[in-house]
Amino acid sequence: GCHFQDQGGITIGDGTLIGHNVVLATLNHGLHPEDRSTLYPAPITIGKNVWIGSNATIVAGVTVGDHAIIAAGAVVTKDVAERTIVAGVPANYVKEVTE
Repeated sequence: GCHFQDQGGITIGDGTLIGHNVVLATLNHGLHPEDRSTLYPAPITIGKNVWIGSNATIVAGVTVGDHAIIAAGAVVTKDVAERTIVAGVPANYVKEVTE
């Protein structure tokens, strides 16, 4: 039930858990109406032992550090540091993973 749109490239580290209906989208479009048909690929890199909750979306160009947690339903638009938890739309830092 996940969707991996991978024209920009996707790397997933060992031990990563991916929940139901997760979207990894490596393409973006231009902002101006005349540029919206132009596609801009960028890779998604997910570290080791990451936990991505159900219905989360990670967009082009994002790197998720080792041992991070992406909350269910989060939309990740910027890099996530290792051993941190992010949640929300757009995803924001919640706290550090201490164990």
